[in-house]
Amino acid sequence: MSNIHAFRQRKAEVVKAQRALLDTAAKEERGLSESESAKYEDNIKKLEGIEASIIREEKQLEMERSMSALQDENSRATREASGLENANAGEQPGTPAAKPFASLGEQLIAVARSSMGNFRQDPRLVRAAISGTGETAPADGGFLVHKDFSDLLLQRTYEMGQISQRVFRVPISANSNGVKINAIDEDSRVDGSRWGGVLAYWQNEADTMNATKPKFRQIQIQLQKLTGLCYATDELLQDASALEAVIMQTFPQEFTFKVEDAIINGTGSGQPLGIINSGAVLQVAKDGADSGATVSTPDVLSMWSRCWGRSRQNAVWLVNQDVEPKLYPLTLGSGTAVQLLYTPPGTRDNGGQYGLLLGRPVIPVEYCATLGTPGDIILADFSQYVMSDKGAPQAASSIHVRFLNDETTFRFTYRVDGQPVWKKPLTPKNGSNTYSPFITLATRS
Repeated sequence: MSNIHAFRQRKAEVVKAQRALLDTAAKEERGLSESESAKYEDNIKKLEGIEASIIREEKQLEMERSMSALQDENSRATREASGLENANAGEQPGTPAAKPFASLGEQLIAVARSSMGNFRQDPRLVRAAISGTGETAPADGGFLVHKDFSDLLLQRTYEMGQISQRVFRVPISANSNGVKINAIDEDSRVDGSRWGGVLAYWQNEADTMNATKPKFRQIQIQLQKLTGLCYATDELLQDASALEAVIMQTFPQEFTFKVEDAIINGTGSGQPLGIINSGAVLQVAKDGADSGATVSTPDVLSMWSRCWGRSRQNAVWLVNQDVEPKLYPLTLGSGTAVQLLYTPPGTRDNGGQYGLLLGRPVIPVEYCATLGTPGDIILADFSQYVMSDKGAPQAASSIHVRFLNDETTFRFTYRVDGQPVWKKPLTPKNGSNTYSPFITLATRS
């Protein structure tokens, strides 16, 4: 049994005694007496000893946690499948089960060992299944990552992404693989088309009223499967902290890349529908004076003018990094009235992370197309893109895939789908141009 709590309590008592010595002397407006100084110094030595004991205990506890799956020395005996109904014995009905693992790394090690014939399955994996935070898969050794850990994986995925953190997210329940979202079917703002058919009238007294109603359409979100593999050496499997560090560094970054690339370029077949391939994108013709692969002031102004007015407060510019040098020379006006359209970070009171083009952030991303082709510069309001996920990525392991390399394979599966809320650009009440939250620039060559 660990003595760490007793050591911490003893430390608190000694610190409290130290404070009492100092407060007494201060109250009497004097320094410490000879005996008080000796006692104070003696307590300092005691604290050093207690601190050393605490550090030893913490190291010992960490070693015991990392070896728990191997030694199987925890207080709960390993339960056979036929006895799972008693897994929560001793807990009050309705009380959530305690977190079965101290860290994601510790659970992944238990998952890996559950697929090895010379190890018994860690009972905490079974406990996770019963408590509703996970479920066992067939003999391939698959288990859902504990919810606290999987939520952290997803949180880091969306925090890392400048695109995915801006989309409109709709969660899907555990018992569903998709969702239907009702949306207003509005493609035009002319009279009789707003809200899909609502029209109000100016009428005289006693005039007959005409009935109108909004028109709805359904956005169908059907979860697609995104998977990733990680190979862990046998040496890495001995260190739960190192394994967790590797997983938490690599997989959120890779999930972010694939999800955001799909938001931009997804085909909608086996993956989310990207804005570039959707009917909602509006492609602006290049300026007639463009020569070669470039971006000109008229190009930027044309894109901005076709962005739906309500989207401008949320819109961001996405650019291929090769586009950035083309933005620096862009100006509006001439002579003393000339203005720079692009404000690099760190200049002209722009203390942000990104440059500003017409006041909106310019974010270089890898998902934009090659300079001179549609999609190399995109003006987008991602609040008009809906994305759903099921959360809780599933982790499965295998010792066979990389057996000759002494490596265990972890497979992570993430269920997600998304598409633009708009199905096509909007026709305004007045004017000949259409508008959209998603604007690209035509080919320049």
